[in-house]
Amino acid sequence: MPENPTTGAEALGRPTASARRAAVPACCAVLAALALALALTVTRGGTLGDRDPLYGWYAADAALFALAVLTLRRVPAGRASGVVLAGSVLLALTGLLAPPRTSDDAYRYLWDGRVQLAGVSPYAYAPDDPALAALRARAPDLFPVGGPCAAWDERRAAPGFCSRLNRPEAHTVYPPVAEAWFAGLYTVGGALGVRAAQAGGALLAVSTTGVLLAVLRRRPGPSVAWRAALWGWCPGVVLWAVNDAHVDVLGALLMVSGLALTARRGAVSGVLLGAAAATKLLPALALPGAMSGLLARRPRRADLVPPLTALTAFALAYLPYVALSGTGVLGYLPGYLREEGYDQQHIDRFALLRLVLPDALAPYGAALLLGAVVLHVLRRGDPARPWRGALLVTGGALLAVTPGYPWYALLVVGLVALDGRWEWLAVPAAGQLVYLAGGAAQQPAYGAALAVVLTGAALRRDRAPAGELPSGSAERVQLHRA
Repeated sequence: MPENPTTGAEALGRPTASARRAAVPACCAVLAALALALALTVTRGGTLGDRDPLYGWYAADAALFALAVLTLRRVPAGRASGVVLAGSVLLALTGLLAPPRTSDDAYRYLWDGRVQLAGVSPYAYAPDDPALAALRARAPDLFPVGGPCAAWDERRAAPGFCSRLNRPEAHTVYPPVAEAWFAGLYTVGGALGVRAAQAGGALLAVSTTGVLLAVLRRRPGPSVAWRAALWGWCPGVVLWAVNDAHVDVLGALLMVSGLALTARRGAVSGVLLGAAAATKLLPALALPGAMSGLLARRPRRADLVPPLTALTAFALAYLPYVALSGTGVLGYLPGYLREEGYDQQHIDRFALLRLVLPDALAPYGAALLLGAVVLHVLRRGDPARPWRGALLVTGGALLAVTPGYPWYALLVVGLVALDGRWEWLAVPAAGQLVYLAGGAAQQPAYGAALAVVLTGAALRRDRAPAGELPSGSAERVQLHRA
């Protein structure tokens, strides 16, 4: 008998029980380092007006995030969920250590909430309208008085007053569910100012982690609870959803919840998906995922419940505001599309498509590409995993249009956590680089993201992802027969 016998687990390359026990403190140590790095990023890492320090801090955050998730995968399955949730809470708290550092959108949220509580439709007037002068006078946190108006998040409006709201001359662009959230924020925490929006973002981010854990624990096969950390520990979630308090996190929570219920509670799923789309429009891209494989079988009445209820919920959310403001509910959307380079007369997005198409044809190319991806999901998507089709459509759309705002990809982060295809995290990373470096970075950033996604897909061809049933599994067959 050899002196140092090898256990079965060691022989197979799996961590032993003692190694798994040691993984818990190791994971917590890396998580603490990530929390410290994020705390320093938020408090000392620069702002939108001083961007250079952000590159280094963001790189450090990303490296520690990757190391933390890798370490988590060695944690015993029975303890992983608790570690993930505790880590999500800890990291969300770091986002509350300072006011927003790289976006001033949260100030608009508070203004829209204040306007609604005054009994005025948020779509009726632009913030600089003389009709709202009395409201502005009672909001010095949003319209500072007496200072130089020189901070990165301050600008002079045309009438001469200082504004923390961007585009004070423009009507709001946010859909009705977002507006309801803004009204709720101001009702509950108006006295806290922008801190109320940040606290709301933290609550939504941690709630999304909880929903992900609940969904992933129900999956058959080996535990994949660690995937929830791809959302809950993601530096982008802390920075975009909590510190900058972007309402996109509400859309992500509703989308994740809706997709999780698609197979069992179609009507509730549809309502949640419709509400997600009525929060920021982009979550509508997840709807084809809820209809995965629909064209590969004889459609049943139940198959139409999610899309029909989603459309109904979306329309009902807009109805009260349409009654008050008519077409004004579109707000600044047309101007936003023009300003951001999506307009046919001023194309400045679609960076990858413009490598092979004339600028004027790029939007049409994006539409055709998106249509092809949707058709693929409807024909070949897995109804047991609707988030997979949603990830393909949503991530593909962002690669096609190459937006300059990384928080749009919070949807992608949530879908990655559900599906485990970590390579798609390159898409929000590309958006972050473009946001800091400007439009010139679109092609290299999103080109690299596309390369990462394609490489990840190639690596998966010969093996199933950890914790996943292979395509065509009994789970899928059973759902088809139901």
